[in-house]
Amino acid sequence: MDVSVLERDFHLAQEAVAHQGDTVRSLKAAAKDGNADRAAVDEAIEKLRNVKLDMERKRKAFEDTTGKTSSSNKEAFRAAMLNALERRLFFIPSFKIYGAVAGFYDYGPPGCAMKQNVTQTWRNHFILEENMLEVECPAVTPEIVLKASGHVERFTDFMVTDVKTGDCHRADHLLEAALEACIEDAKSTPEAVHAARDLLARVGELGAAKLGAALTQYGVKSPDTKNDISPPFPFNLMFKTSIGPRGDMVGYLRPETAQGIFVNFRDLLYYNGSKLPFAAAQIGNSYRNEISPRAGLLRVREFTQAEIEHFCNPQDKSHPKFKSVADVQPLLYSRALQMGNEKKPKRFPLGQAVSEGIIANETLAYFIGRTYLFAQRIGLNPDRVRFRQHLQHEMAHYAEDCWDFEVECSYGWVECAGLADRSAFDLNAHSSMSKVELAAYERFPEPREEDVLSILPNKKELGKLYKKDAKAIADALEAMSECDALEMQGKLAAGQSAALKVDGGVFEMQPGFVEIRQQRKKLSGRNFTPAVIEPSFGIGRILYCVFEHCFYTREGDDQRTVFRFTPLTAPVKCTVFPLLQRAELNERAEAMSAALTRERLSNTVDTTGTSIGKRYARTDEIGVPFAITVDYQSVEDSTATLRERDSTAQVRVPLAELPALVRRLTDMELSWDEVAAKYPAQAPASDE
Repeated sequence: MDVSVLERDFHLAQEAVAHQGDTVRSLKAAAKDGNADRAAVDEAIEKLRNVKLDMERKRKAFEDTTGKTSSSNKEAFRAAMLNALERRLFFIPSFKIYGAVAGFYDYGPPGCAMKQNVTQTWRNHFILEENMLEVECPAVTPEIVLKASGHVERFTDFMVTDVKTGDCHRADHLLEAALEACIEDAKSTPEAVHAARDLLARVGELGAAKLGAALTQYGVKSPDTKNDISPPFPFNLMFKTSIGPRGDMVGYLRPETAQGIFVNFRDLLYYNGSKLPFAAAQIGNSYRNEISPRAGLLRVREFTQAEIEHFCNPQDKSHPKFKSVADVQPLLYSRALQMGNEKKPKRFPLGQAVSEGIIANETLAYFIGRTYLFAQRIGLNPDRVRFRQHLQHEMAHYAEDCWDFEVECSYGWVECAGLADRSAFDLNAHSSMSKVELAAYERFPEPREEDVLSILPNKKELGKLYKKDAKAIADALEAMSECDALEMQGKLAAGQSAALKVDGGVFEMQPGFVEIRQQRKKLSGRNFTPAVIEPSFGIGRILYCVFEHCFYTREGDDQRTVFRFTPLTAPVKCTVFPLLQRAELNERAEAMSAALTRERLSNTVDTTGTSIGKRYARTDEIGVPFAITVDYQSVEDSTATLRERDSTAQVRVPLAELPALVRRLTDMELSWDEVAAKYPAQAPASDE
């Protein structure tokens, strides 16, 4: 059979697996909400199993016919790319000479430069463009801050340990592997397969007791030693520490950078002239003590986040620049598409998505559009980028809408950023815990009459009964939300007591302790808690996806690996080669390097004397987009060769014009096609 037909069939089979995987996920979600039966889920899972087997048959047919691994084979592709990345020191495991520690990586010179370039591009694209307020906050965070945000109580995974070695494992991962093995086992009865499938769909919902019972039922052992495992227990993913020499103040390494922005909201609002909307941003490292880190840079214990908190009026989530992205058409994977028959994202103009209610509001859609443009700018393939809307059961109770920025790589679709309308949850949580009002003021165009809830503590009565606690109780009463106040009013009106939590204590409020009533007042403005739109980016994950999208090998030579980084993100912008090891050529090469440096362009001079083709290949492998070669014609007419990495095309340019020209190419103000149209072409070197 024709090799091209075999490869096409393999591609189609891969697409069928991806499509059926989406079908299974949507049916599981529907079953959880009571909108689909288990039989439909089982049938979809069985079909997924069959299309996977079909894909494997077609992969093997392709490989057996060609005698080599398919270029689409994800594992082979990833192995080749990681080999190039580690060999050229983009990143390596940390503490390597001591055996390394999982979940930590060191960036080498090209990796460090690329990470900085991606981060700076993000800063220019978002912070400078939107005139955001950038902050930098400590990584060590007091416990009370993370109690308010919910991280102390809820930022957990279930863990088990090997009873003999003490090795730790994610409990849900072990159970999922056991269930999948049961389903795949030809010896399993239909009843056992059905039960395993049912449980597999609900693993994420299991508490400690039910998770432990399931692990016991399926005889799950420690994967490496086959020893028994402990019962599952919650493991908080934050790194705990102490603050101060006495160690009596508990702190944590921050699990995200967002909380530093929320706790500074009041001062940022004042800095911004007390005007809304405004956005604040922070770029910095966050820390999560992952139980079982894996997949390289995709799941690590220390990582760089870039987060934005856009504060706005809950009643007005329009964006003044929305028109600039209204016609942008990213791949949107809405709830309707996920739950429908096709299970495929579709390109959709963002303006239409907002008008039809697919995206909740303009501001959220604006940041989706800007994120899509950022992805293209740093070199991600737009056909392998999508925005997936959270299904209803995935959303936090307070969220109004959430979308994940996902990028396809060899590990599948990877979440690289989350964009969420978090309503006023975060500011309300910190206001409640700190007893500091985190609110904004809105002045009405014209005064108007409104019903206002008044909470009037009887301070005299409270003082008689509670003495030193009276002020704290009165403050807590006045700080109550409208919902809590109305609930208390109902109880007191019925002659019942109502519990009030104050600083960890509980006080019973009796009729007469507080007066709660609606009053009609003429108001010129109002205080309100702003809503927050939060785009949160994982820089390491984005960088890894850039590596995958930019990696390829030269046609006809699998050993010549290349990274097609954009000039913006490339670690080195230009190399300078003297064609031969001659003093007059070396002198001009050094002068050109100095001129490029004055243009703030990172560059290297290669005077190793190896063939020009080998030097090109060496720099192609770290993604250098441009190369300048100084030869004997340069001595005669003060021109040099400028080479473009991907096309390997070359033009002849006057030496004096090269630094500014490369600067414009690097800033992506000028395309290579424009350069090739202006300057005479140069034949490539014989060993190119």
